[in-house]
Amino acid sequence: LYMATHQQDLYNRTAAFVEPLDYLVGRFTGRVAASRPSMALSWLTDNRGDDTCSYDPKLVALAGTDPAKLPPLLAAGSVVGTVLAEVAAAMGIASDLPVLTAIPDLHAVTLGSGAIGDYEGHVSISTSAWIGCHAPSKKTSLMKMMATIPAALPGRYVLANNHDTAGVCLEWARGLLVNPTDGLTTPITESYEDLVAVAATAEPGSGGVLFAPWLNGERSPVADANLRGGFHGLSLSTTRADLIRSVLEGVAHNARWLLEESEKFLGSSLGELRGVGGGAQSDLWCQIHADVMNRPIHRIEAPLMATVRGAALFAGVSLGLISTDDIASLVPVERVFRPDPSTRHVYDAMYAEFLKLHKIEAKMYTRLAKLR
Repeated sequence: LYMATHQQDLYNRTAAFVEPLDYLVGRFTGRVAASRPSMALSWLTDNRGDDTCSYDPKLVALAGTDPAKLPPLLAAGSVVGTVLAEVAAAMGIASDLPVLTAIPDLHAVTLGSGAIGDYEGHVSISTSAWIGCHAPSKKTSLMKMMATIPAALPGRYVLANNHDTAGVCLEWARGLLVNPTDGLTTPITESYEDLVAVAATAEPGSGGVLFAPWLNGERSPVADANLRGGFHGLSLSTTRADLIRSVLEGVAHNARWLLEESEKFLGSSLGELRGVGGGAQSDLWCQIHADVMNRPIHRIEAPLMATVRGAALFAGVSLGLISTDDIASLVPVERVFRPDPSTRHVYDAMYAEFLKLHKIEAKMYTRLAKLR
């Protein structure tokens, strides 16, 4: 709509508006196509019932979208084409490889977690974060900003919710507390492993410091773009180790909040959770999540590669190379982190305070947003 209004020439020359993943499929095959999962965030398809491979006329009209500018829809898992010869030569791959309709990261990581049964959950500790699982039916909650949307597997749905900031909070803390480039201190290069090792020297509860990880607002289970993060409970005795650990714990408190609201929304417990994402590579962060959420965290092998693995599993199922029942056995669990009962009283008390922060501070951040 922006291009149609302000970049008319470019709009007129546009063949179709596609998601980045469908653009890549087009570059590999020379054919423009999409699927209901890949176009999920366009909100132009009826996400209830079977894959109809068509856009919803009412939603398209309400959005003011020209249907002629939309990519044709194929059933999820369809073969769009084979790799173009010039692409194959440039990448050093076979030119007869089939290229399937693409799936978003949420769909791929849900498969790549190995937890594919209904209500078998996973927690993603990535740049952002979410709680995910497969579900048998369509549900939506505008108040909690979560929904189930068509999954990569036919006839199934996947839970969609999101925290804007998770792993990026640690990146922010590293730049602020350890390696700033503002000229005030001499930069000291520290790896994330070193950072987490320092955090491990602080006691559970971070000396009473509670971190709110809403550095870019929040989406689920509350939609509040004005919400901001902060360290609460600082004192003269607070150390940098306390601050770094509080960041790890604050992300985990946020995950517990989303987990509890997701289970209420779904009307089912998600049980023990698979751990995926770059943050799940950290033993300490996995253990903190297990302790704060009071759930065992089953970290899968190579958790950073969960999305890539899921895309490969999707291709295998779609091409008939493996069955859906094979997926769980193809995703080994590398380690299980079980809740430490000795931390229960500390984390339950801090979580109770964490839940109050949004209600206490929301109006203040709305007022402060007018000053930005």
